[in-house]
Amino acid sequence: MAQADLGIAIGAGTDVARETGDVILVDSNIHDVLNILNLSRATKRKINQNLMWGAGYNVIAIPLAAGALAGIGIVLGPALSAVIMSFSTVICAINARLLRSDFNKIKE
Repeated sequence: MAQADLGIAIGAGTDVARETGDVILVDSNIHDVLNILNLSRATKRKINQNLMWGAGYNVIAIPLAAGALAGIGIVLGPALSAVIMSFSTVICAINARLLRSDFNKIKE
């Protein structure tokens, strides 16, 4: 189990199995393996969503903060630029918080 990509131990199993397992099924319910897989897929989707959002947002926001539109009279001050950049972090945090509700929908 120690060399496996993912070791799943039953909570009622031996101490050695619980120590080497990556995941321990506390209720000793084998059906929870499906929940683990669904949770990991949902987590990976959230990570990808946040990476895409953050990268896309920053591709647009950094040039604006650097004055890319100064030629047409649009200039963002440093304080406003900082607030706008913080918006990306807030969106990613809210999206990550939604993982629980997304997983509950998958689990049902």
